Amino acid sequence: MLLVLAEYLSQYHSAFNVFQYLTLRTILGVLTALIIAFVVGPGMIRRLSKYQLNQPIRDDGPETHLVKAGTPTMGGALILVAMAISTLLWADLSNRYVWVVLIVTGVFGVIGYIDDYKKLVKKDPKGLSAKAKYLMQSVCALGAGIYLYETATVPIETQLILPFFKDIALELGVLFIALTYFVIVGTSNAVNLTDGLDGLAIMPTVLVGGALGIIAYVTGHSKFAEYLAIPYVPGSGEVAVFCGAMVGAGLGFLWFNAYPAQVFMGDVGALALGAALGVIAVVVRQELVLFVMGGVFVVETLSVMLQVGSYKLTGKRIFRMAPLHHHFELKGWPEPRIIVRFWIVTVILVLCGLATLKLR
Repeated sequence: MLLVLAEYLSQYHSAFNVFQYLTLRTILGVLTALIIAFVVGPGMIRRLSKYQLNQPIRDDGPETHLVKAGTPTMGGALILVAMAISTLLWADLSNRYVWVVLIVTGVFGVIGYIDDYKKLVKKDPKGLSAKAKYLMQSVCALGAGIYLYETATVPIETQLILPFFKDIALELGVLFIALTYFVIVGTSNAVNLTDGLDGLAIMPTVLVGGALGIIAYVTGHSKFAEYLAIPYVPGSGEVAVFCGAMVGAGLGFLWFNAYPAQVFMGDVGALALGAALGVIAVVVRQELVLFVMGGVFVVETLSVMLQVGSYKLTGKRIFRMAPLHHHFELKGWPEPRIIVRFWIVTVILVLCGLATLKLR
C-alpha cells in the first residue's frame, strides 16, 4: 500500500525511491508489526480478561500448570493483526505470493478462532470437532496447492529441491499439490502441539520465520540465487516482508507471553503461524529445509504419535506425558529451563538449515 504511494511521490522527489528496496521494507515490516503489538497488546489482554476468555487447564496435566488458571488466551489474534497490517502496508500487493501467504494464514487463523470460541465462549470442552477442523484445513491447503500449481510460470515452482545438491530437482507434477497440503496442514498442527508452555512455540516460530525470510530474499534475487546455486523463484522475494512482519509481531507477542505469561496464544495463533511457515516454505521451495529448521515442532509431533501408537498397541506409554515438553516437566525440569533449551535447539537447527544454502 505504502509502496504505491512511494512510487507516486518519487516523481516529485527521488528520495522516495528508497522504498523500492526490499531489505528496507522488510525491516520496516518488522518494526511496524512490533510497534503495533506493543500498542495493541495491553488493551487486548485487558479485553480478553474482561470477558473471561481464559485458557482451560488440563486436569491430567502437570500440577505446576494450575497456577496458570485465569490467564487469558486467544492472544494469537494480536499476532495476526500486527502481521496483516504490517504486510499490507509494506509489501507489494500486486505479488501473488503475498496474497497466498496472507489468505492461508488468515483462513487458518479463522479455523483456530472458531475452535477457541467454542471452547471458551460456548463452553464446549471439545471445541471444533477434529473432522471439521481437518476438513477446513484440508480445503484451504489444497486450494493453495492447486492455485500455486496452476499459476506456476517456471518449472522450479513445482519441483522438489534436495538440500546439499545443486543439480538435483525432482519433478512432482500434480504431486506438488499433495506435498503442499501435507506441509501446510502438518506444520500448522505441529506448531499447535508445541504451544504448551509460556513462549515455547512463539520463539521457534520467530526464528524459523526469520530464516525463511532470508531464504525468500535470496531465492527471489536472481544474482544471489545463482551465486548460492539455489533455485530462483521470480517474485518470491516479496514474501520476506511478510516474514519480517511475522518476526516483529512474534517478538511483540513474546513480550506478553514470556514466563510467566500474561496471555496465551490459543489455536487462533498457533494454527495460523504454523500454516504460514508451511506455505512460505512451499513458495521458496524449501520444504525439506523447513523440516530441519522446525525440528522442535517435528519432535513434539512425533512424541504425540509415538505415545498414542504405543499405548494403543501395547498399553504402555513411552513418555511420562506427551507432547515432549510435558515429559520433561514431569521429570522435574523447571518450565523456563525447558523453554530456553528448546529455543537453543531451534537456533542450532535454523543455522543448520541456513547452511544448506551454501553447502551444495
